[in-house]
Amino acid sequence: MKAEQVEHPQIALRDPATVMRLARMGSFHQSRLSFMRTLLRRLKTENWQFSRPVFDMDVKGVGHAVYTAHGPDATYSLVCFGHDLPPEQRSDRVIAHAWDSTFTLCKGVPSVDDIERLRRNVPKQEAGRVTSSEVSLSRANRSVRLFEHVVSRLAEGMQPDPAQIAAVGYLMRTTAVYGSGKFGAADHDAGALPFQTEMLAVFLIRAYALDLVEHMAKLRSPDTAVAMDPELRRQFGVGNSTGLGMAPFIVNHPVLLNNWITAREVALARVRSVECASASEKAVFCDVVRRAQYNVKIWQSAHPIQIEKIADLKADLSLLIAHVDAGALDGDTPWDHLYRWSEQHLSTEGQELLVSMMLEPYGALVDDLTGTMGADESAVFAIDGAMSVARMQEVLRDVFGWAIDTDWQTSDNVARVWYTSEEKLEPRLGERFEEPIEPYEQPLAPGRDAARFYEDLVAWASRDANPSTLAAFLMKYPQHRHVARRAQIVAHHPYAEIRDNTIAAKMLPIDLLRCKLSFFGATHFDPRSDRWVRITMFQNAPFPHELMQAGDDDWSYPSAARANACIH
Repeated sequence: MKAEQVEHPQIALRDPATVMRLARMGSFHQSRLSFMRTLLRRLKTENWQFSRPVFDMDVKGVGHAVYTAHGPDATYSLVCFGHDLPPEQRSDRVIAHAWDSTFTLCKGVPSVDDIERLRRNVPKQEAGRVTSSEVSLSRANRSVRLFEHVVSRLAEGMQPDPAQIAAVGYLMRTTAVYGSGKFGAADHDAGALPFQTEMLAVFLIRAYALDLVEHMAKLRSPDTAVAMDPELRRQFGVGNSTGLGMAPFIVNHPVLLNNWITAREVALARVRSVECASASEKAVFCDVVRRAQYNVKIWQSAHPIQIEKIADLKADLSLLIAHVDAGALDGDTPWDHLYRWSEQHLSTEGQELLVSMMLEPYGALVDDLTGTMGADESAVFAIDGAMSVARMQEVLRDVFGWAIDTDWQTSDNVARVWYTSEEKLEPRLGERFEEPIEPYEQPLAPGRDAARFYEDLVAWASRDANPSTLAAFLMKYPQHRHVARRAQIVAHHPYAEIRDNTIAAKMLPIDLLRCKLSFFGATHFDPRSDRWVRITMFQNAPFPHELMQAGDDDWSYPSAARANACIH
């Protein structure tokens, strides 16, 4: 079935009340629509050229380097600064003051004077300043377990241990990739595809990390050092440590969130509407499933929640393979039947992995949706004051029915407080009944606020027998303006609102992080607590010099050769 035949799919989109639950959002996986994959498709299609005009690094990895990406309409350069950081100063905490490497992605090609200016500021990160010529600011630390191992083995003329690569997956781990106007950097273009410049920075940081270990090995032992095998090289990604600073983003950008989720749901509905699967489409899917099985096999985590999810995925994929091998894709609307089967037989984690895998054979059908995933949030959404109070109550019951039915007097339902730390101006999550932080609470509990709003609306309506407008109500109760605006936004953007309690005792902030990071394209989520998670970015992707010769856009799954060795 051609793409234009399913522009308006026969299969309905999934209910937001199902999709927008935290447990499901916290089970999302990367897909064809993820920003890393979108970026690499664009770079390849537009024939971007890459160069490394500067690489002045010593045997300890101290110095600077420049990586330049030349596109048809723009040029960007990643300026890298390497530092000799004592091990005791190496920290994933956002409050750290020193890092192994610091970076900025800038427009054009920096001059000698630009590099000197950046040298004085970029290593300081938040304490320094950049200009509107720079579009992102970032930093990274070396992997304690893997970086020295790789340098030493290469210097001795040997390849690094594949088992150690699989256990870690990266040489450097970023602790922040700032953009969109922070610290003087250029603002993000309103409405543009999100996070493309930040993803470009990470893509080039990966190249820098691999070049650096080979360079240090060569300087350490010129006579014996070897370059890394290309297949092993591609198994390295960029690590990332992400904490609570990212979580409120999901709540504070409802239209953007809606556009991300809607694109994914429309893509799923388009594929589920396909009338029959061709032999080649089945082959692509089956290949991806077996590669995903291997990817889950090598996915490591010490966190009990993720350990359980990985176990579920292993069982899910075995069931899925057996079901497909039995002919599940042979009938009419096979993908719809397969998805409906998954609802009965797979875990939530397995269902959402299946959603991602089902998109793989249908790039021509779904890739255009990436153009709908931006949002111009520069204009303030104006409240429709002419809406009747009765209509507002209907909207609230539709979107926040779960919250209206929640007992907000129960301590477990209001156990947490979102606030901003004074020291770093970063989001934090505290315990309401254990810490004196309630006066500093941020408006990041839409469900509770909607329930209060609804209660006051009901009371207002009971006192006023005449038709009443929302404007009249908000004149009396201005404290509800923010949730009135959110409710009206959701009336037009059905996936804009989380249908769960963000201040409950059992709420897992890592679900918010996982949702956003899956749209980035992250893999191998490894929670270190319920409040921060490590991930891998661009693992298995081609490097800049390989991009033009790279095959299909399926690099997020390990190579078929490694997958074929998977023990079922």
